[in-house]
Amino acid sequence: MNPRIRMRRTAVTLAAAAVLPLALSACSGNGSDSAKADSSPKASTSAADNGMGSSASPMDEPFGPACSSVPKSGAGSFDGMAKDPVATAASNNPALSTLVTAVKKAGLVDTLNNAQNITVFAPTNDAFAKIPKATLDKVLNDKAQLTKILTYHVVGKKLTPADLENGSFATLEKSKLTTSGSGESYTVNDSAKVVCGNVRTANANVYIIDSVLMPTG
Repeated sequence: MNPRIRMRRTAVTLAAAAVLPLALSACSGNGSDSAKADSSPKASTSAADNGMGSSASPMDEPFGPACSSVPKSGAGSFDGMAKDPVATAASNNPALSTLVTAVKKAGLVDTLNNAQNITVFAPTNDAFAKIPKATLDKVLNDKAQLTKILTYHVVGKKLTPADLENGSFATLEKSKLTTSGSGESYTVNDSAKVVCGNVRTANANVYIIDSVLMPTG
């Protein structure tokens, strides 16, 4: 074979050998980018499912006029509250500071934080403000009465908005409370309105209400 032809063929072979790894590398890089692009929506969906469940249904989201006052970020936000047990979560929400004070005075922090799958109807500061100060101060200093009132706000299972449409539930205080409504409008005992509902914490569903509930027993 002509030496010149042999040299040309050798050069072509070497060039092909040099280009091939680059081509494979480029293909591998494109595949990796594609995998990343595919994984991003899945990760986002998973995060939504683990948090407020926004990918499932609009009714899985918190609702009600008072929800707009909840912090957008931090421990007191909806995402932040979802990570903490209920008493801790409530302590990070400025609108529930009176309730948190009452829970501490009654010695119920650990009880609520350690409970599993409960629902808490949480009165706002404004709800407690409806009670005459002298009466409220008396209740706050009567641990037995305070415990009775607070445990009346707790149901021993997680309630969805659909459960509230026409419900009657035994509370930890042992008396029953009733709920009614539909859509994004619910009342408890025909008096207290849910102003921000379906708030998730690590161990409870919370419905923030505008009046303090009083046990009938």
